[in-house]
Amino acid sequence: MSGNKENFPHILTASSTLLGLCFVVLTSFKVNNFRETSIIDEFTSVAIVMFMASCLLSYLSMRNKMPGRAYEKVADIVFLSGLGFLFVTTMLITLNVIK
Repeated sequence: MSGNKENFPHILTASSTLLGLCFVVLTSFKVNNFRETSIIDEFTSVAIVMFMASCLLSYLSMRNKMPGRAYEKVADIVFLSGLGFLFVTTMLITLNVIK
């Protein structure tokens, strides 16, 4: 059972890195005053919340002394959801650049 817990430090580091990336994307759109970014802003904001929740749940999973895996499962699902939102954001940015 403890072998699976070794994966969650990786989720913590990956989600914190992607959280920083989302902040950079959101800030760059605000600084450059892009006009057509409302949907991109919203998807990036949702991804930020997902990665922040994933970081928190992953940390709680590592700190949890009980053998339950509730934090681990939720952190994994939230992390994958955040990746989905980041993928949609990337596609929206790419399609916006092509126009």
